[in-house]
Amino acid sequence: MSDSEETRTDPYAIRKRLPEPETFARLREAAGMTPRSFEGIERGLPHSLYGVVAVHEPTDEVVGMGRIVGDDGTVYHISDMAVHPDHQRQGLGTRIMEHLEAYVEETAPPNAYVNLLADVDGFYEQFGYEETRPASKGMYRRTE
Repeated sequence: MSDSEETRTDPYAIRKRLPEPETFARLREAAGMTPRSFEGIERGLPHSLYGVVAVHEPTDEVVGMGRIVGDDGTVYHISDMAVHPDHQRQGLGTRIMEHLEAYVEETAPPNAYVNLLADVDGFYEQFGYEETRPASKGMYRRTE
């Protein structure tokens, strides 16, 4: 191998795109996340502001994802962060978040509200996120 050839030891690549609806549903299920209807997935994904996928290059399989939804001005919601359990503990969640954070830093105007619902303690804090209580509280409801 010549000096100009690069040795690649990292089998993962982060690509700026959204997952296919089937992949989105599969990753959410594998990660133990609440399922979404396929109709909702198909309707919702195209309305994302930005998304990335983690690809296991030897198999070309999408093994992780994250996206941002919102109005691209006042509110940015980090959503659908998932890494397949077989590929966790490889730093993929961190790499996905770094790409999402870079999008926000490059595009969000001053005082934009960036939020997320965390289901992993201690992960999002490294990116500057903090609990909203007591100033506010997160709430939700699901449609039937």
